[in-house]
Amino acid sequence: MARNSPFDPELVRELAGLISETDLTEIEVEKGDLRIRVARQPAQVVSVAAPAAHVAPAAPAPAPAAVAAAAPSGMPAAKASPREHPGAVTSPMVGTAYRRPSPDAKPFVEVGAKVEAGQRVLLIEAMKTFNDIVASRSGTVTEIFFEDGQPVEFGEPLMIIE
Repeated sequence: MARNSPFDPELVRELAGLISETDLTEIEVEKGDLRIRVARQPAQVVSVAAPAAHVAPAAPAPAPAAVAAAAPSGMPAAKASPREHPGAVTSPMVGTAYRRPSPDAKPFVEVGAKVEAGQRVLLIEAMKTFNDIVASRSGTVTEIFFEDGQPVEFGEPLMIIE
């Protein structure tokens, strides 16, 4: 780190301390051209895999326990952690996810839709700004893990493109 760097490690430590002392999952400070963002993964994000199992048509209510019990064998490990899927589209920020550009419009994509890399697949509203979320790869949308207007956390899996 250069002596003339505007980066302040003490500020990062203070922000990290503030996050650990509160229920915040993310904090961002901006001054001029310098912007520092500190985020932590909330423990509840791990539980996102359980509701995702309910999206699959064949998953009954006790499926989360079955997935957790079967995970050590290695067979359904990909289903247990959608975040690690190579085609996972994860939330780059905390906000509200939308599947359509306006309440009366058709969704950007549905399960089974073919998408191209760079194609807009959803919006996330954060701090009254709508952010386009685009497909990182071409393929077919196989799973969508959120409902229109649902709050999402940083790093939360939103959909799978295979």
